[in-house]
Amino acid sequence: MKDWLIGLWDAQIGSLLSIGGKLLKGALVYLAGRLVWKLIKKIFDRAQSGKLKVDDTLAGLFRMLLKYTVVLISAIMILDIFGMNTTSLIALLGAAGVAVGLALKDTLSNIAAGIVLVVMRAFRRGDYIEFGGYSGTVREIDLFTTILETPDGIYISAPNSSIWGVPLKNYSRNGKRRMDLSVSISYTDSIDTAFGVMREIIAQETRFLSDPAPQVLVQSLGDSGVTIQLRAWARGEVYWDIYWNQMRTIKEKIEAAGLSIPFPQRDLHIIPPEAGHKG
Repeated sequence: MKDWLIGLWDAQIGSLLSIGGKLLKGALVYLAGRLVWKLIKKIFDRAQSGKLKVDDTLAGLFRMLLKYTVVLISAIMILDIFGMNTTSLIALLGAAGVAVGLALKDTLSNIAAGIVLVVMRAFRRGDYIEFGGYSGTVREIDLFTTILETPDGIYISAPNSSIWGVPLKNYSRNGKRRMDLSVSISYTDSIDTAFGVMREIIAQETRFLSDPAPQVLVQSLGDSGVTIQLRAWARGEVYWDIYWNQMRTIKEKIEAAGLSIPFPQRDLHIIPPEAGHKG
């Protein structure tokens, strides 16, 4: 038995050493790939933390692309070490890629749209956007989809191509928004008094921006009353806080000033039948 084992060892030692060398080289390639990926990850982590002034959405997308690239290159190198014909494999992968691309053209269009959206910077993570009847805060954008969260906590996953192919509103992009606060008063009320109430609100609300300056104007002459509007600009992050607070304040101050907020009404005139008319 001992002699048989020694003979087997002598016969197979060359193969074992060859396999061992290939395993060692493969392990080194694997470790090198992990080292390269950790270096790339560190760079993109620094970019997303703001140290390199790189948009975090753009950094996240390219980070994903480079991760897959490093994995693919490492896998091909390891297969080449073990004697596989990687040239044929690459050609096969190319042909398969064409076939898969034709079969998954919609998916590829999402990838292309995602790259264009990020490069063009139509929106960033944290922006509030609206497109095609959907709206919400951008939580994540990847190669295939953009994830939104609505103000009431609804999760929306939208294919990138559906966003790129339609007009898009970005409520956060400019950093400020104009709010229109409207209230109706009776035709018998004083417009000057209503203007004074609005100007008082402007003077007390320190979160309104001074440039552009707030405006008070007569918006319309409606069926039931005169609509007075306050137009003012505010930073996007405090827009809704101001809006809801001032809508309540306007009602209270309008009533405190002795003005009335009319209900919708319609005058109905009844014409009596002419004398002598029958039926």
